[in-house]
Amino acid sequence: MGRGLRKVGHVQASKGMSVNQLVLQMGAAGVMGGGNLARSVDIIESMVNDKDCTVFLGQAGAMVPGGMRDILIEMLEAGWVDVFVTTGATLTHDLAEALGFAHYQGSAHADDAELNRQGWDRMHDSYMPNEVYPKLEDFLKPILAGMVGRELAIREFLWEIGRNVKARSLLKVCAEKKIPIFCPAISDSGLGLMVWGFIQKNKLSVSAFDDLKEILDIAWTAKKSGVVYIGGGVPKNYIQQAMQFSRQAAYAVQITTDRPEPGGSSGAPLKEGISWGKLEPGARYADLFCDATIALPIIHAALKERIG
Repeated sequence: MGRGLRKVGHVQASKGMSVNQLVLQMGAAGVMGGGNLARSVDIIESMVNDKDCTVFLGQAGAMVPGGMRDILIEMLEAGWVDVFVTTGATLTHDLAEALGFAHYQGSAHADDAELNRQGWDRMHDSYMPNEVYPKLEDFLKPILAGMVGRELAIREFLWEIGRNVKARSLLKVCAEKKIPIFCPAISDSGLGLMVWGFIQKNKLSVSAFDDLKEILDIAWTAKKSGVVYIGGGVPKNYIQQAMQFSRQAAYAVQITTDRPEPGGSSGAPLKEGISWGKLEPGARYADLFCDATIALPIIHAALKERIG
């Protein structure tokens, strides 16, 4: 019995051990969630260190309200990400913090009618003041006015906003480092509503289809591709379809809490993408079923030790 199989190691936790040392112990155990977390770190380390690999990061979910904003910014600043695909909600919350607002610790069991009366917007147990929206609109108006008469892809549009952000932010770092940032469902957000309101009275064209051509070109010309999905939704599928019509991913990691049985993209295991031609049959991949606000800080901290 057990011939050719590795024994499950038992995690040893010691005083003062680093996050990476703990992850290596999880890797020695090698099974279940801890084993998958360790494999996820190994795979992301490999794709970042592979000079021929173009890394696509797809992010959905309440990562900014969940305290993950600085980690996402650091991943972009460190050069670990070549292409960033996100949601309009993430960019709305990112801009709110860049303008000096904050998210607050609340309760998931609060009286929501009372929160509404007090001017709070709730995302589980994270609160944001509703006064963010008029201030955000005041910030955007002169920027949008400067774009009147232009025809822009969403990526170009977001870089233009990022160039006008003074504080550290996702949009600012993408604009400064020329990281392509795609937000195919930007209209599905507070930010999108404000842009829609502006273009009802002003001539400004923002095209989603130019972005599609750009991400397909990036994927098509990449020598090798790696994908990291934090959550699922539109960002995951947008990258997946780019893989399908170009070079299949050689590395892949997804962090999700969604189930595969309903058939949706957010819960689909990565190996399912092999049937679509989105993932190489011999790819290194890991499906990490975990709350991203738990997994992402551990992965990031371990990678900082390994990569710097």
